[in-house]
Amino acid sequence: MSSIFTKIVRGEIPSYKVAEDGEFLSFLDAMPLVEGHTLVIPKEEIDFIFDLDTEKHQRLWAFAQQVAKKLEKTYPGKRIAVAVVGIEVPHAHIHLVPISEMDDLNFSNKRLNFTPEEYTAIAEKIKNN
Repeated sequence: MSSIFTKIVRGEIPSYKVAEDGEFLSFLDAMPLVEGHTLVIPKEEIDFIFDLDTEKHQRLWAFAQQVAKKLEKTYPGKRIAVAVVGIEVPHAHIHLVPISEMDDLNFSNKRLNFTPEEYTAIAEKIKNN
């Protein structure tokens, strides 16, 4: 069964892409904790991040590092927090979240909601770094 992320990879569901290559995709979280909250996924449908073979796992993290560096440039003065939870969507993914304090990474916090125009502007700002 395809996850929502597989449908995003296939273009069946729109997303606000930040970075992409042949194996991996990064896009804005649809229900972000903070502005710039980004997800990094393998395009291959793999449920659990540790089920990736070692080489692909390493490449996923290298791709995530590139995205994190874009986030650092876009949100100076913030740390880029990393979370791998793997509960909410059965598709391996990494959360990259610009934070100022620990509570910014609390997944029980109220989620933000932006307009399509705001999501587009945020994604473009990150891409351009």
